Amino acid sequence: MGAQDLTILSIASLFVFLIPVLYINRRLKLTINKTIETSIFRMCVQLSFVGVYLEFLFKYNSPILNIIYLLIMISIACQSILKASNLKVLKFFIPVFFSLLIPFTIILFFFNAVVARIDNLFEAKYMIPIGGMLLGNCLRSIIIGLNNFYSGIKKDEKVYIYSLSLFYSRIPALKPYFKESIIASITPTIASMATIGLVSLPGMMTGQILGGSIPIVAIKYQIAIMLCIFYTEYFSTILSVLFSLKVGFNELDVLNQDIFISKR
Repeated sequence: MGAQDLTILSIASLFVFLIPVLYINRRLKLTINKTIETSIFRMCVQLSFVGVYLEFLFKYNSPILNIIYLLIMISIACQSILKASNLKVLKFFIPVFFSLLIPFTIILFFFNAVVARIDNLFEAKYMIPIGGMLLGNCLRSIIIGLNNFYSGIKKDEKVYIYSLSLFYSRIPALKPYFKESIIASITPTIASMATIGLVSLPGMMTGQILGGSIPIVAIKYQIAIMLCIFYTEYFSTILSVLFSLKVGFNELDVLNQDIFISKR
């Protein structure tokens, strides 16, 4: 037995609570109402499109279509990451794309083959939702990692250059910034894992219970997916920094100033 269906009217009823939100923002002179309205509108349109497209993917269950869809998802994720990190998309797209693709592919197919033990590793109902969860959670970690790394060096550029002159190599000079960026990127996930089940009931577990699974099965899947998310975030963040070093620094190991998006 699946979850109770929601009518368009019942979903529309939730917009009642948007009225006081917009009113309070206006009274407090918070200039975020347009952003909120745009974000909600985009969310509704995008999810509606995805719902229609996923029915198409699930119906035909074509490995090629599934792979193409995931590659598109990774490409969009890369653009979002770089824009949020204030880094130029054209310069960093390829390094970030492969830093996501490699751990993502390994963890996703490991989950399908070893954990879920499904016969068809390209099964749409596993590949697309699990892949989406992995990518969605990686966004935050890589943004934090790249932003901390490059903004930290830019802020302390004189200290970095001094360290560079002492060590005659960028590896020990970059090490403090690298360590700080990794810790900052994975700390939210570690905190989430430490409190999951006590403070919050995560989405996958809730979705499975609403879909008819017994709680113990839902819990097993949630533990598995949280581990997969953590591993993908961890390795993707490390690779995103390592793969981007060639673009981020010149032949003298000095930070390239033209990698940042100029703020108008």
